[in-house]
Amino acid sequence: MYEGKPEHHFTFGLWTVGNTGRDPFGNATRAPMSAPYIVEKLAKLGVYGVNMHDNDLIPIDASAHERDTLVHDFKAALENYGLKVPMATTNLFSDPTFKDGAFTSADARVRAFALQKTMGSMDLGFELGAKTYVFWGGREGSEVDAGGKTLDGLRYFRDALNFLAEYSEDQGYGFKFALEPKPNEPRGDIYLPTVGAMLGFIATLEKSEQFGVNPEVAHDTMAGLSLPHAVAQAIDAGKLFHI
Repeated sequence: MYEGKPEHHFTFGLWTVGNTGRDPFGNATRAPMSAPYIVEKLAKLGVYGVNMHDNDLIPIDASAHERDTLVHDFKAALENYGLKVPMATTNLFSDPTFKDGAFTSADARVRAFALQKTMGSMDLGFELGAKTYVFWGGREGSEVDAGGKTLDGLRYFRDALNFLAEYSEDQGYGFKFALEPKPNEPRGDIYLPTVGAMLGFIATLEKSEQFGVNPEVAHDTMAGLSLPHAVAQAIDAGKLFHI
């Protein structure tokens, strides 16, 4: 039987292990688990680390005191069990504010909130030791293309990533950014749906050397594509930053 070891560098998302079993057709079937409890259980299985969205650890409506307590307890568990946080990301899809996009919303107030939320999440990721920062634009897209301007959306997305790369540099975070493509769900059509599309977009960014891709097997399958081919293309381009 295979036995996992930390040197294998397997990591798990807090959002996967802590999933309560809720789906579009039914409510939760499992009790929620605290982040320190998840760390403890994963450590006993020989896991290297955990990855997280900001709201996997800190509820979006948490007070400053609640935030500090949750972060303190999580960091204590990581130190106690020797787990790392190699990657962090931002939840820009669950809150109703982002129903029509986050970085690509037509509402400038929503775009500003998305940037502010992401900067806070980047601060947290750096505090926890993350080296890679993933962007998955689950709400960046459309159901009816006639209802918005795709060129505007791409421009807004580019502006956001350029801004956040500057923020990372100014703060001394040194993040490598990995863009995760997906063809659809939750939006009818998501912008930049494939690894190839993302690679083309990355070439238009001001600090393109800081950006790569984060292929995901199910996302390539949804697009009717081959994950090994996508991974090979990313490696060939020197842009496989996370997987």
